[in-house]
Amino acid sequence: MVRLLERYRARGVLVDANILLLHFVGGYDRDLIARFKRTAQFTVEDYDLLSDLLARFATIVTTPNILAEVNSLSNQIGEPARTDYYTSFAAGITTLDEHYVESADAAQAEPFSKLGLTDSGIMLLASGNYLVLTDDFKLYRFLEDAKIDVINFNHIRPLGWS
Repeated sequence: MVRLLERYRARGVLVDANILLLHFVGGYDRDLIARFKRTAQFTVEDYDLLSDLLARFATIVTTPNILAEVNSLSNQIGEPARTDYYTSFAAGITTLDEHYVESADAAQAEPFSKLGLTDSGIMLLASGNYLVLTDDFKLYRFLEDAKIDVINFNHIRPLGWS
């Protein structure tokens, strides 16, 4: 894994929606991670691990579809926290390197019928360009089979690796 990190340090890491949600929620309020149903499967230690991991890259890459998923999941945060969270989310978005993958291209990609729009776009964008970080086992397997470099966050969580 260290070789993957070194290989993509300057190019960047493409972060899938659930992991990006953890990044934003933890960045807003570490205590909210356990209380928010969409991040409750993670711990504060997972957030710290993720923060250490993301700090190793020159850029964090995303797509409009990933951000739309994160936004939709974030909308389930209850008030009054949601309003403050969205201020933090908006500021965090400006730190990301956003790339557009045309939906028509993603829909024509081979895995579309199995992965859907967002994950097909991840596959197209990442191929030969970025390391992918996900906790989605199905996406992880598709990317591995396609010889696209990927790390499953769930594989490094138990190690407490940083």
